[in-house]
Amino acid sequence: MAVLGFQGAANGFGSDSLDDKGLQRYSAPGKARGPVEGKVHKLALKPKGTGKTVLSQQDTKPFGLLGVSWTDPAAQVKEGAIEARTRNAKTGKWSAWVTLEQAKATLDGKRPGLRGATEPVWVGLSDGAEVRLGGDTAATALPAGLELNLVDPGSASAATKKGALNAEPAAFAAPAVDPAPTPAQPPTVPGPASTAPKPEIVSRVAWGADESLNNEGPVYLPGAKIKAAFVHHTAASAPYECSESAAIVRGLHVYHVQTNGWRDLGYNFLVDKCGTVFEGRQGGVDQPVMGAHAFGWNSESTSVSVLGDYTSAGASAAALDAISRVAAYKLGQYDADMSGTTTLRAGASQKNYFGKDFVEGQSYEFKTLSGHRDGFNTQCPGNSLYPQLEALRQSGPAARLKVSSVNGAPAQPGSSFQTPGPVSLGWETSTASTLVSKFELLVDDKVVATTAGTARTASTTLALGSHQLQVRATTTNGKVATSLPVTVVAEVKDVKFVPVTPKRLMDTREGLGVPQAKVGGGSSVTLPVAGVGGIPAGDVTAVVLNVTATNPTASSYVSVYPSGTIRSSASNLNFSAGQTIPNLVVVPVVDGKVSFYNNAGTVDLIADITGYFTSSGTGATHTNFGPKRLMDTREGLGVPQAKVGGGSVITLPVAGTDGIPETGVKAVVLNVTATNPTATSYVSVFPSGTARTSASNLNFSAGQTIPNLVVVPVVDGKVSFYNNAGTVDLIADITGYFSDSTLGSTHTNIGPKRLMDTREGLGVPQAKVGGGQVVTLPVAGVEGIPETGVKAVVLNVTATNPTASSYVSVFPSGTTRTSASNLNFSAGQTIPNLVIVPVVDGKVSFYNNAGTVDLIADITGYFSK
Repeated sequence: MAVLGFQGAANGFGSDSLDDKGLQRYSAPGKARGPVEGKVHKLALKPKGTGKTVLSQQDTKPFGLLGVSWTDPAAQVKEGAIEARTRNAKTGKWSAWVTLEQAKATLDGKRPGLRGATEPVWVGLSDGAEVRLGGDTAATALPAGLELNLVDPGSASAATKKGALNAEPAAFAAPAVDPAPTPAQPPTVPGPASTAPKPEIVSRVAWGADESLNNEGPVYLPGAKIKAAFVHHTAASAPYECSESAAIVRGLHVYHVQTNGWRDLGYNFLVDKCGTVFEGRQGGVDQPVMGAHAFGWNSESTSVSVLGDYTSAGASAAALDAISRVAAYKLGQYDADMSGTTTLRAGASQKNYFGKDFVEGQSYEFKTLSGHRDGFNTQCPGNSLYPQLEALRQSGPAARLKVSSVNGAPAQPGSSFQTPGPVSLGWETSTASTLVSKFELLVDDKVVATTAGTARTASTTLALGSHQLQVRATTTNGKVATSLPVTVVAEVKDVKFVPVTPKRLMDTREGLGVPQAKVGGGSSVTLPVAGVGGIPAGDVTAVVLNVTATNPTASSYVSVYPSGTIRSSASNLNFSAGQTIPNLVVVPVVDGKVSFYNNAGTVDLIADITGYFTSSGTGATHTNFGPKRLMDTREGLGVPQAKVGGGSVITLPVAGTDGIPETGVKAVVLNVTATNPTATSYVSVFPSGTARTSASNLNFSAGQTIPNLVVVPVVDGKVSFYNNAGTVDLIADITGYFSDSTLGSTHTNIGPKRLMDTREGLGVPQAKVGGGQVVTLPVAGVEGIPETGVKAVVLNVTATNPTASSYVSVFPSGTTRTSASNLNFSAGQTIPNLVIVPVVDGKVSFYNNAGTVDLIADITGYFSK
């Protein structure tokens, strides 16, 4: 065994090297205070003979990391030839001997001043060292110019000492002068966005990089694309506390530059056993920075090195998670799959650890997340960490997540599309569906739809304007990936109404449109509407349905919402056990279907269509009119003064009445109220001159007063009302009509979305509305509704917790309230009704006649010019 001695070894510094807290410091001797720059103490080595006796122990200046270097970078040292041990500065005890592994000198290119060197070893705070030549290697076989390099990592604040820190961002530093490799043009824009979130990273400034060591600037990958990530460990190392991690990184930085002669720290990123991530080589964590870490493969890869030696024990869970987060972020910037493979072109001829031959210039398949030993003949990243990489490949978020289509058209990140409102997004990912727990559709960073991990499409309706749409995937391990956005501009142009003769589309009692079964509590049933019953298969933005709940077993509510979207808190029908109640619904159509959710108990649901909105350019525009009473059988208004008998029909002229045009009217919007009925019955409102269908609009019991909004086609200028049984008084208040006039308003879907709730103080003060009182709700400029140009809003209004029998009128703020009513209720009753109310000054008012009542208003759309 050849023994190497020191030339010019320094003396220790005793108690003068303690700080004011009695702790040993990496610093100059004496009582010096303030930042301490990292530095290398170089101690020349010389042969001292042979034999098994080691050289007497030598005192040194305080240091934390060491390595051995020599003059000729091409000179080879026999594997395992150089060993070292150190003295702990706190305890005075000497460590076990550590074998120093030779590093590849040209990892950072062939540069002037390169030295051959071993890999650096972290030893902790030490003040003594020994080096010996292990095995049978003779001292004469050693390369010339041997030095023991002891690195004092300095302090984190030393970077700012004497202005040493370059004031410019690293990504904009001056280009390197070394012709090999040639630096790329420094980037002037942020690096590409990633599908994986950027982890928290301790910056070079934060860990105390001495940027005065880096006067050449960064080098970027020639193809500006990261195709693989290599995992390393920093090899033989003393146990460390995570509070020392920054010092270890500083020590590596100083050693790589001042001992190896590299331009900078070799690794792109470093992580410690506590999961902290450190920025390595300068150039920008979001940029494709070329590191010096995997000989022959640096030009297409990035690197993550774990602090410590993982030969006999694996990395901690925190460290593995940090590797996963960094690798997923960097690979996600370039559409690479952490669990997949890639092709890399060899930059040198060599063998890897497993004996595989690589020929310079040829391409080879690698796992996208590889260990250093996969590309180079080294044990790195250790026999215990290397097998952990297989699990890591499956530990990241969904890979290669991207939007693939918008409304059926192929999409790429950054693409732009237009829609009249409804939009359906398709996506893809290379991660297996079994590893994904859910996908979420994001509109302007807000979740609007959630699907299962097996889904690849989701839909929603957009408000007017430009929106950023993305898909977010959550994998079963909890990791999140978010696709790059596409832009979708909602331009609602000429969306008009097409009335149809009322027709039944759904009846759960008979299995019409959906399976024959009651809808259970917490369950939904979905009804296809596009392409059904004369409704077009495309260009339908919303349908107008009269929905009836019957045979409920418990007090509950039903929400009607666009299929494929997240159901909001909005409700459309509220009922008690045994009650039958209808309500008109204007519901957006996103994927051609409409969903019905029942909250509790079981209930049968019926849906009759009365019209639809289309973006095809055909159809009618809306004109606000009223509210104005057109019919009251109690007073003989509009029709003879008489109750409507069972099985009888009365007909109301509407065209040319009270200012309604004589021609061109396609449908009227009526709030119809049934009162004073003598028997349980229903009323159907239908176009005069046509055959009445099975569709109904109001269902009631004897003695009940109930309203419902009706949109009914006008065929011969009149509208008919049919009562099934008993006798009943009927009232009809008009709020608007649809016509072929070019002066009318077009419809825009929005919601369903809750705008007002007096119980919670949403939209208005938190208080019940008293008898004879009015509460006013701002609507223009709220929740995506335009500030100007809105002519009317479509609201589902619900009255709940009333203390007395009363009625509520909804009318345009700033106008005189008429006698028309929208909701009629008894004490304790909860009842909803759809309202289309004009907007005059940007607000809508609600009047309660008697007692007190809570009011709720959910918007489903608006009319505008």
